[in-house]
Amino acid sequence: MELLQGLIDLFLHLDRHLAAICRDYGAWTYLILTLVVFAETGLVVTPFLPGDSLIFAAGALAGLGALDPWLIFFLLSGAAIAGDTVNYWIGHYLGPRVLKSETSRIFRREYLDRTHAFFERYGGKTIIIARFVPIVRTFAPFVAGVGAMHYGKFITYNVVGGILWVAVCNFAGYYFGSLELVKNNFSLVVLAIIVISVMPAVVEVVRHRREQARRKGVTEGLEAAAPSREASS
Repeated sequence: MELLQGLIDLFLHLDRHLAAICRDYGAWTYLILTLVVFAETGLVVTPFLPGDSLIFAAGALAGLGALDPWLIFFLLSGAAIAGDTVNYWIGHYLGPRVLKSETSRIFRREYLDRTHAFFERYGGKTIIIARFVPIVRTFAPFVAGVGAMHYGKFITYNVVGGILWVAVCNFAGYYFGSLELVKNNFSLVVLAIIVISVMPAVVEVVRHRREQARRKGVTEGLEAAAPSREASS
């Protein structure tokens, strides 16, 4: 419970925590930011770490002169790209070993084939859009690796997505974080960033469930119509 409260406090008061880190650790703040972004994108077990909101907060502090916005941009872009790359190779090497077990109900060969086909068709869009969706951005490169998405294709979208993600969050914080409205309501701004980031995933889940329900209805309708056709014949 205390861990959950601590995480909530971290998310809601990133400006205070990051300002304190800048004050206490100086230039080491850049290393801390880099490690957090790398872990959030590169380690499958740490999707709970702040991403968008942390970069936005760092940009806001840069707008106040506490940090260098361009150094943040280059370091965190590199961390995001490196993180997804590591995540991809973890999935690439871990996936086939797990799939050797024919009795596994989670990692079946058919799942690998479906994932591979999905990323070959939608991979580029998925990798880029996933950058802006918390949780999803941590698992997207892992699934790409498990599905054996071509690395040349993956790294291209990885670089584009990583640079775009950090640029948007960082410079949005830099230009808007110093506004009185934002400074006085920073917690609400962070919540808004999280909600906006999650919305694409929510919309996709709702759309997918509606499509499944529609297909189920069509299948049931065809099955119900089959006996009547047989009786008439």
